[in-house]
Amino acid sequence: MQEFQKHLINEGTKIKKALVQLSLLSPDLILFVVDKNNKLLGSITDGDIRRGLIKGINLNDQIDGIIQRDTKYIKIGDLEIQKIIDYKQDLIQIVPILNEKKEIQRIISFREYFSLLSIDVVIMAGGKGERLRPLTEHTPKPLLNVGDRSIIEHNINRFIKYGITNFWISINYRGDLIKNHLGEGPSTDIKIKYIEEDKPLGTIGALSKRVKFKSGYILVTNSDILTNLDYEDFLLKFLNSNADFAITTVSHNYTIPYGVVEINQDRIKAITEKPTMTYQCNAGIYLMKKEVLDLIPNETFFNTTDLIQVLLSNDKIIFPYQFSGYWLDIGSHHDFEKAQRDIKTVQF
Repeated sequence: MQEFQKHLINEGTKIKKALVQLSLLSPDLILFVVDKNNKLLGSITDGDIRRGLIKGINLNDQIDGIIQRDTKYIKIGDLEIQKIIDYKQDLIQIVPILNEKKEIQRIISFREYFSLLSIDVVIMAGGKGERLRPLTEHTPKPLLNVGDRSIIEHNINRFIKYGITNFWISINYRGDLIKNHLGEGPSTDIKIKYIEEDKPLGTIGALSKRVKFKSGYILVTNSDILTNLDYEDFLLKFLNSNADFAITTVSHNYTIPYGVVEINQDRIKAITEKPTMTYQCNAGIYLMKKEVLDLIPNETFFNTTDLIQVLLSNDKIIFPYQFSGYWLDIGSHHDFEKAQRDIKTVQF
């Protein structure tokens, strides 16, 4: 995250000083005016100063007379994704993030970040990665390097690009190595906490520990995935679907190696030579309302597929998010070698 204080200026400051401060901010030439409590009052650009000078203001005058009071902003916890999309379409590149008292907590530049999503992310990183042995005999699979960084860091860095700051990592096998490697986060704005499994609890059972999430929406992902999924689009479509749970799916084609015969009432109606069937497969990335977690039994081995069956039996709505971008589940040596090749050309 950028050092946002350089974009702040106190009310009552002289216009000459504001000009000097603006000159140091390229390319985001905007100042946010605050009171003594860091509460947002408005904004000033070099254009505002030029128009003020034309109207007769003096460089030694205070900035208060040229403040733009209709400054765009986002509140912490705001899930109005369409607002963020509209800001970007209107070429609003830099936006302050406010708490409930309208005090600036941080500033985000859409030149650096794709979005600002107020959700919690859980990365399931407790597996042993047995199919990748001997690579995982002493190193947990999430810490295996693909290119110049570990698999889990590729995931975290992509989430950070969407403005996500709250992370939870479920750990078991060699979890101490993951904790030592990642710590509490790559910056003071990012918070990483750990859910420690005393015993294997399946692909989602660890969330029965009743973690105190900050958001009403939780994204859960496997730790061994490389993807360029658009998390803003995923969340927007999930919210618009009014669903309780969403599964990211990727298409998989399977070619039957024989001619397929269509039979109807003891008669052959058609024959298709080696047809290709397309299936939508679970990509291991989920979005859910927080209350869905109440359906996970406490301290019990429980897979995500078990939770999905419970949701279906309770007539809950499950939304399929069909994804056609890059996705790779690094489950085997072949996949790991493919990831090493792909990282050179795919943007994450």
